[in-house]
Amino acid sequence: MNTLIRLLIAAGLASTIGCGGEEKTEEKAAKVDEKPIIEDEETSKEEATIVDTGVKKLVAKFSPTDIGMDESKIPEQHRTVIAKLVEAAEIMDDLYLNQVSAQNPKWREELAGDPSHADTLAAFDIMYGPWNRLDHNKPFFGEVEKPKGATFYPEDIKKEELEGWIESHPDLKEAFTGYFTVIQRDGDGLKAVPYSEFYKKWLEPAAKLLDEAAELAKDARLKKYLTARAKAFRDNEYRQSDMDWMDLGDGDIEIVIGPYEVYEDELMGYKAAFETFLALRDPEDSRDLARIKSFMPKMEAFLPIPDEHKNLSRGSESPISVVEVLFTAGDTRAGVQTLAFNLPNDEVVREKKGSKKVMLKNVAHAKFNKILVPIAGRLMREDQAKNVSFKAFFNHTLVHETAHGLGPGKITVTKDGKKVKTTVNAELKELYPAIEECKADILGSYLNYLLIEEGLHEESFVENMYASLLGGFFRSVRFGAAEAHGKSNIIQFNWLMEKGAIILEDGKYVYVSEKMQQAIKSLAHEVLMIEAFGDYDKAKVMIEKYGDMPDHLKAALDGLSDIPTDLRPTYTIEEQMKGW
Repeated sequence: MNTLIRLLIAAGLASTIGCGGEEKTEEKAAKVDEKPIIEDEETSKEEATIVDTGVKKLVAKFSPTDIGMDESKIPEQHRTVIAKLVEAAEIMDDLYLNQVSAQNPKWREELAGDPSHADTLAAFDIMYGPWNRLDHNKPFFGEVEKPKGATFYPEDIKKEELEGWIESHPDLKEAFTGYFTVIQRDGDGLKAVPYSEFYKKWLEPAAKLLDEAAELAKDARLKKYLTARAKAFRDNEYRQSDMDWMDLGDGDIEIVIGPYEVYEDELMGYKAAFETFLALRDPEDSRDLARIKSFMPKMEAFLPIPDEHKNLSRGSESPISVVEVLFTAGDTRAGVQTLAFNLPNDEVVREKKGSKKVMLKNVAHAKFNKILVPIAGRLMREDQAKNVSFKAFFNHTLVHETAHGLGPGKITVTKDGKKVKTTVNAELKELYPAIEECKADILGSYLNYLLIEEGLHEESFVENMYASLLGGFFRSVRFGAAEAHGKSNIIQFNWLMEKGAIILEDGKYVYVSEKMQQAIKSLAHEVLMIEAFGDYDKAKVMIEKYGDMPDHLKAALDGLSDIPTDLRPTYTIEEQMKGW
């Protein structure tokens, strides 16, 4: 009977399948083992049980979930285009798997050939490789450590060597630090190979599909974007297609395809991984969002800070679109599924066109039903848990994203007795992400008081808002407070508890309605003033005082191990397409 090698047993014993953060540990990258994964014929039943149990626990953290739309809501005139785009997305998926590790296809084939290891294969597919993305990329299959540079650099290269090469070859800096090149050894030196050349066996057929989809598209804006992106796959010049993507406007189809985020490159943070989002725009929710955005001048005026720190002359902001996801692939599908994305990342494009935030409504709905509602029912008082609503949960996400465009941005500070123009980001440095997320999060609640005054919500909505805010804290902090979003939620939770707006009552967390508004307002004021003055020291004090998870919350979260951490999506479009 074929069994997994000793490497797998060691991983089953050593890997912690508990709640992990998003932060990456400083682990030394080991060279990928070239030997087959399945070798030994002798593995004890006890060891196999340990492995299977560990992998089963990991897979169980991801709830199988159908994501998509009722077929009747997918316009027939778009179906041939969508089918072509799904085909192109599947190519991106395979390309990304190879970007993570060149050994991934071989490892997956070996796992798929042994039916007794179905759970290990499931974990492999969720994580796009043998490393647990919830637990600092510890291997759950084999002992090979995940190379920090994935396949973007030579496996044996050190950060110092690469930095030294770039410093001594300044004429090559742009190519070496750009998003869209792979670095290889070239004799005694290094060379940068364009993605269009290195990944040609994937990008050429994908480009052909995009060209075909463009021919079928009725929307001239979509046709232009797909044609430009096909060209980018062939010539490695992505800027124009990013510009064209920003011009898609209110078209029905929302498609993002190509190399975007750099999280997979943990060595340098330069190289972009391939991914796809394919969705249909939700016109009703997009209209609701447009209504919310129309209040931005009033929202700015409503901020609880002196007028001199408000940005009352702010112009138009980047668009936000609400969509129903049909299919995702590649980087975005690995591990935890995203609720929203904000692209493009090219600063030149952002300066000229801004960026666009896209909210994934059906994904948010699935997370709400499968994760937030069960957690709220476990940790909140029963009568208040019933007030948790998807409308309030999703509304908070919408207002949160809008709030990123409110408050201080460009500021003037005094340095060495001189007035200096700068930005909040520049002054708060590494503390900025947590403070900015906290600002957007707390304003996501505070600004609803204005929207209630303006008649966008009923007065009773405030109870749904409080309940969903509290339940949302528990969902968001399950992996601790290591990264900005988790830290932001811990700060809010601790602040509201300090003000008596959240209390513990008979082992359940309870919000105190009459204290919530003042507590929310006071935190909004505090964070906004930190940003207004670019006050690094106060930001540090706030994070140190309020940014650690209290023991009682840790204990409460430990009791949620039977509630899934995230989703394992199956996209209904794949079956629907078979009948088109």
